[in-house]
Amino acid sequence: MRGRVSSRGDTPASNGNVANIITVVRILLAPVFVYLLAADNGDNGLLRWLAAGLFIVAIATDGVDGFFARSRNLVTNVGIILDPIADKVLTGAALVMLSILGELWWWVTIVILVREIGITVFRFSVLRDRVIPASRGGKLKTIFQSVAISLFLLPLATVVGPWILWVNYVAMAIALVLTVVTGADYLIQAWRGNRRRA
Repeated sequence: MRGRVSSRGDTPASNGNVANIITVVRILLAPVFVYLLAADNGDNGLLRWLAAGLFIVAIATDGVDGFFARSRNLVTNVGIILDPIADKVLTGAALVMLSILGELWWWVTIVILVREIGITVFRFSVLRDRVIPASRGGKLKTIFQSVAISLFLLPLATVVGPWILWVNYVAMAIALVLTVVTGADYLIQAWRGNRRRA
């Protein structure tokens, strides 16, 4: 834990710096979000709105910790690994809960989870050789996933009518395509990188 926690500088940053702490908090908010969504049980009441709001706030902190890490030179290997894991914990929990509630097809959840877990396992498998940061395509995928899941979580159909569900499905379709495409691209780029080092 030695090193800088929040200040700028050229000395090594602590693994316990403010950016990494925000990332860990994001992970810890996942079970609270799941509890609220499960307690609502599809009634679209106050707990559903609270769960949706908590998810949106938690996923939005991804930009906050990234800002702190880059602007204050607090980027660490621990942060590079934890940041995408935090996103996957939140989005994975949301997708599973939406499928349990019968609001999202299980096959969509399974495809996204297989991609996310597979890429995460791969990143850990090569951790001894190198740390692979998230690509721009991966970050775009995360944004679309976050937007699509947020739309599904917010019970907007009770406010504006069922037509909004079509917006939800289109957003999720885009997120699904980006998830599959960026996953394949990630593996192709990693394979090419291995060939260059061989």
